[in-house]
Amino acid sequence: MYCNGTSTIDSAPIQDEIVISGISGRFPESDNVRHLKENLLNKVDLGSDDCRRWQHDHPDIPKRTGKVNNIEKFDAEYFDIPFNQAHLLDPMTRCLLEHTYEAIVDAGINPKDLRGTKTGVIVGTSFSESENVLVYEKTQVTDHGGLECRRSMQANWISHWLGVTGPSYTVDTACSSSIYAMEHAYRNIKFGQCDNMIVAATNLCLNPLISLQYMRLGALSSDGFCKPFDNNANGYMRSEAIGVVFLQKAKNAKRIYATVIHCKTNCDGFKEEGITFPSTKMQSILLQQFYDECNISPSVVAYVDAHGTGTKVGDPIEINSIEKVFCKDRQGPLLISSSKSNTGHAEPASGLLQIIKVLITMETGIIPPNINITKERDDIEAFKRGTIRVVTTPTIWEPTFVALNSFGFGGANAHILLAPNMKQKVNGGAPKDDLPRLVVLSGRTEQAVESFLCEIGSQLVDVEYVRLLHELHAEELLNHPYRGYTIVENQISSNITSEIDHYDGVRKPICFVFSGIGSQWFGMGKALLRFPAFCETIEKCDTLLKIHGVHIIDILTSKQKVTLDCISNTVVSITAMQVTNFLTMIAQ
Repeated sequence: MYCNGTSTIDSAPIQDEIVISGISGRFPESDNVRHLKENLLNKVDLGSDDCRRWQHDHPDIPKRTGKVNNIEKFDAEYFDIPFNQAHLLDPMTRCLLEHTYEAIVDAGINPKDLRGTKTGVIVGTSFSESENVLVYEKTQVTDHGGLECRRSMQANWISHWLGVTGPSYTVDTACSSSIYAMEHAYRNIKFGQCDNMIVAATNLCLNPLISLQYMRLGALSSDGFCKPFDNNANGYMRSEAIGVVFLQKAKNAKRIYATVIHCKTNCDGFKEEGITFPSTKMQSILLQQFYDECNISPSVVAYVDAHGTGTKVGDPIEINSIEKVFCKDRQGPLLISSSKSNTGHAEPASGLLQIIKVLITMETGIIPPNINITKERDDIEAFKRGTIRVVTTPTIWEPTFVALNSFGFGGANAHILLAPNMKQKVNGGAPKDDLPRLVVLSGRTEQAVESFLCEIGSQLVDVEYVRLLHELHAEELLNHPYRGYTIVENQISSNITSEIDHYDGVRKPICFVFSGIGSQWFGMGKALLRFPAFCETIEKCDTLLKIHGVHIIDILTSKQKVTLDCISNTVVSITAMQVTNFLTMIAQ
């Protein structure tokens, strides 16, 4: 499928390839992936200097950080966690549970269908900045043994809730944690250890002392702005993020965002400069070995999302290693950017944030621009030579491979290569007919169902998306007490037919009511014959009745009102309509 020296990507993924089929997350000032997309493409700096996390009373702690919303909220009932335990649960774990559910559903999978499967869970994380308050400052020891704040339990809570039996653990390699987790997950599926993998990552900045430590290490920007590749770069802005991706083999996926071509990691080892100093040599070795292993020429990768933290030391070393490997025999400059310019550095969660940014690029066809850059760094020769160009405006992305770097400050390096899903929707997903579609949904609240139905009704019908929703809701989603439906047509209309009701858990019998003579009307079968299932049954009836001189299709579609004045025509047409509707419903 992937040939050395060419950028051609086949339109259909190989069945055993590993793909990303579900995504979810919460990011600075971005409550979901869609909000993040809008903010990235509109060049929004997502840092803020409000006091949501702590009071700004220490002069050495930067005021600006990237903050996610609503970390104090959690639907404990849905996850069957007692309130007193949920109250002590690490906010990162609470957020991970909620977004894991979203990523699974985004893949078109009912969470209960994963129970008992070899699905693994790996979480990339580092500090738990609520640990001090929830564990060491408790006035009373609980009978839970501190399970609520153990970082190992972040993965275990997810596995417990889903009832999955694959490996379940936490990875901490500092800033490269989530891409290390991706590499583990990729290999678990590739070598048959797991059917599916949930890769999650989280970072919440809740303790100002952690920021103070990073500031004194020399990693943070004193003004709180992250300026990767800029001449005035002076460190990064700390940031929060929660990200989850669902991985599975292409043959089992109901939707595909991207194919994971390869993942690889290494470590710098000993460095005279110190453990936190990056290594051009080991970064270059990682990249060269990576592309040798997957037999792809680095010259066909048109865009790299760099680690790019905006530190004085880190950016030049990374760009030098990228140029050394990617710019041999390249026609034109390599495009790079860093998501951290918008979002700040989410540390262990930054890698998944980068992946989601890359998926946004693949879905929209536009590379979100690097912001906070006024002049490219004078000390980076690749910028002077023009071999590498920083994306500073929304830029058209040519569908090909996208690579990304993620480096931990202890020397743990990671690299991943993604390929887009090149399968095109037929006619953009529009139906081949003009028939309306019934969409049925469920949710935790009436507002959730209403919001979803309004979103569906506000856009043109995408038959593949409607099918995904049908398959997802074919069986009951547990603990969804609200049900709703809408009827959508292949045009945007303000007159949307929809209804929402509360489901009390009692299954009610289906009653079929058949009307008698008097319920007929002129041309009553004409519209229904547009539906293939109804039409096929009527055609069978027509074949059987023709031998008796009755032409049921003609009766149902006749333009002559006198057709139904004949009592036999009336009885036969009403009977055929109702029997056909009954059989069609049973078949569905």
